[in-house]
Amino acid sequence: MRDPAPSYVGEGRHALWHVSENPAIERFEPHVSTTAQSDDPWVWAVDTRHLPFFWFPRQCPRGTFWATSSTSPEDAELLFGASRVHVVEAAWLERIRTARVVAYRLPENSFSPHAEVGGYWLSSVPVEPLELVELGDLLALHASSEIELRLVPNLWPLWNRVLASTLEFSGIRLHNAAPRSAT
Repeated sequence: MRDPAPSYVGEGRHALWHVSENPAIERFEPHVSTTAQSDDPWVWAVDTRHLPFFWFPRQCPRGTFWATSSTSPEDAELLFGASRVHVVEAAWLERIRTARVVAYRLPENSFSPHAEVGGYWLSSVPVEPLELVELGDLLALHASSEIELRLVPNLWPLWNRVLASTLEFSGIRLHNAAPRSAT
């Protein structure tokens, strides 16, 4: 299983969350995700430690990475001293600034941890949220949490370095990134 991301300033207590741009969801139904590696229908949730992976508009391509005890000193240099980095293409900046993103806190009783991906949780039954939280200014969330947010013209040069490194990582919606350059 992937090592968890490091804690962040103001992390708060453990809880399970589903993040959305839809503030009117009353019930989450199990479904087969378009990126799923199985045909089993699930309700997906993320724990508080990994919630910042979703402090973005849903379709925004982003990479996240952090060091673990097995990260080489050379690879750790990609962090530039940060404990955790989120990277997005600069073309998404205005959408990040203006997005209205909410987090639904979910009851934990029907969820089990994902077998391979730390921080992700699955339920095979419908789930009704306990609470709706407006995330507000997504850039300010990163700043106050001391999670470095990097803007790059194109994700692929940095992302390819991360993939070839000993850093731990998570890439989300990368199919929406600008095309890889020909160089």
